[in-house]
Amino acid sequence: MSEMRSAADAVSFKRELTGVIPHLRAFARGLCGRPDLADDLVQETLLKAWAAQERFEPGTSMRAWTFVILRNAYLTDMRRNRFRADYDETVAERILVAPPGQEGPMHLADLHRALLTLPPERREALLLVGAGGFSYEEAAEICECAVGTIKSRVGRARATLTAMIEDGSIPRRAVGDAVAHDAIMAELGASTSPPEPVPN
Repeated sequence: MSEMRSAADAVSFKRELTGVIPHLRAFARGLCGRPDLADDLVQETLLKAWAAQERFEPGTSMRAWTFVILRNAYLTDMRRNRFRADYDETVAERILVAPPGQEGPMHLADLHRALLTLPPERREALLLVGAGGFSYEEAAEICECAVGTIKSRVGRARATLTAMIEDGSIPRRAVGDAVAHDAIMAELGASTSPPEPVPN
């Protein structure tokens, strides 16, 4: 009977893990800013989650559990200087441009570049609460910090992005550089295609 229950748990775990892949991809892309590194990070997360499935408690949030694994893997890789965002605050200040007389909607590529100018901890908090749909309490658990800290980071990140939109200071895309657009379109295509196989 326990073997049957264990087999059923494994099937359920695999289904839930497969279901969070698009969310992991989006979170990873937001954290590291490069689709190739984000894919590596997601793959590493899936392998670690699969290896640690005995520690997952059925009935709890697979998404929150895997986000913790992904975040820890990302921080480890940051310490090894593997991930370097395309924009840091100092560089961003020099390249921020307000195009005269051009007002229009904020495109996904613009948002992507703007996000990468935020300090990593604010970007992470905004991705978890704003894009990931986590509550402040859940985001605080994932980031292992106080709820007030998460609220502050999200508030500051939103204020910065709002200011960038209002004064037109979103980092300008290099001429002929379609990387951000192509990456986002590829991400959209990947989220509608069949899920990646999970190791057996």
